[in-house]
Amino acid sequence: MIPFFGLMPQDAYYHFYGKNLALSYYDHPGMIGYVLRLFTSVFGKHVWVIKLTDFIVTSFTLMACYYLATLFLPKKKAQNAFLLIGSTILISILSLVSTPDVPLLLFWTLSIIFLYKAIFENKNQFWLYAGISIGLALHSKYTAIFILCGLVGFLLFSTKYRKLFASPGVWVCLIISFVVFTPVLWWNYQNDFVSLNFQVSDRIIKFSEFKISFRKIGAVILHQSFILLPILFFAIVSMTFKYLKKIIFKLKLPSQKTLFLLSFFIPVFLVFFLISPFIWVKLNWMMPAYITGIILVTIYLSPKMRKLQLGFALFFHLVLSIQVIFYLVPIKSDDTWYGWDDLVNEVKIKQKTHPHTFVFSFDNYKTSAILDFYLDENVYAHNIVGYPALQFDYANQNLSLLTQKNALFIDSDTSFKNGKKKGDIPPELNVYFDEITELEPIIIKKGEREVRKFWVYYCKNYKGR
Repeated sequence: MIPFFGLMPQDAYYHFYGKNLALSYYDHPGMIGYVLRLFTSVFGKHVWVIKLTDFIVTSFTLMACYYLATLFLPKKKAQNAFLLIGSTILISILSLVSTPDVPLLLFWTLSIIFLYKAIFENKNQFWLYAGISIGLALHSKYTAIFILCGLVGFLLFSTKYRKLFASPGVWVCLIISFVVFTPVLWWNYQNDFVSLNFQVSDRIIKFSEFKISFRKIGAVILHQSFILLPILFFAIVSMTFKYLKKIIFKLKLPSQKTLFLLSFFIPVFLVFFLISPFIWVKLNWMMPAYITGIILVTIYLSPKMRKLQLGFALFFHLVLSIQVIFYLVPIKSDDTWYGWDDLVNEVKIKQKTHPHTFVFSFDNYKTSAILDFYLDENVYAHNIVGYPALQFDYANQNLSLLTQKNALFIDSDTSFKNGKKKGDIPPELNVYFDEITELEPIIIKKGEREVRKFWVYYCKNYKGR
């Protein structure tokens, strides 16, 4: 799909991370930005390079998953586990769209391999490797804290390996992971812990309101059964209930190796399911749990169910491929790959007719990030009109230099119904500019079909913040 799959807003936004190198960033640690910066520095700033980056990193993740499976399963079953995880939409998403989960799942898998070697094979040097890998996972996404929870949980419940708490290896691992993670903490300290605040505080407030929403529970079930496909997802749910029933009601712990796998699956899977009635659990939050969850479920999944899963996978990937290549169903959202390059070409034409203008948008980050990727200039976001703008607030953008300049404001119409002008001026603009004129909207076509629309405003004399 790589030659046909256009730039996603997430690709552009995390490329923006790499363009503005820092120890960490507003909404996530920076590993995905660093990886994209590395690949684009070597191969050039092209859409296919962004996609290739995700594909290569996720390919390493798949290889690591297979190796991890061989540590617990006979060769044939390990191959089945490899096929099962490779069949998921989850892997396809990670192979095509840049998100912090791309490096997270690689370092998550490597961390579990290193911990296995340290614990079950008694190879002490792997405590060091595990500490480095866990630290890099934390550099990818804060969800990696569940690796440490899994390690501590396993040692607490394991009668055989609990004694490792008294060994230096575990503490070396914990200290090294903290040291590797220190740059993220230092950046947070310098910036009033905005990143940790952004990820935690708002969700704690929503959780504390204790408003149960069955719609949110249903959404979690739907999107998790989509990324895994229904056969695999419901097999994992069934397996989870079986293990929890044995542990809670029969007070019977599984074997040491099974307990190890469960320690990196159940905390993530269960925690996000339990909070789903109260806050909106995003599609990718549970992804790391499935690394060991799929290895476990392979033991129980019958050949018939496995073949059915692969049949579903072939069908869904065929449908997705047709949609990616031919764009038969227009997506009424900015979370799309289609039309961004056409938008950029039209914006360049507008800039020629309105020279010496800077460009900004404020649909969260998406249009701004895309334009910043394609245009050879800084593009601005909601910070132009005094609102928080995620990482755009922390990039090296001196807004005072824009004072008294003119601007083009680009605003996407996600509920696109016709090609007419909007007919009114966004009230936020009036405070910051002397005069605002609505220009002809930009219409993006697929053949003869009009599929996307952007309103355009010419704004004179920016007053500054």
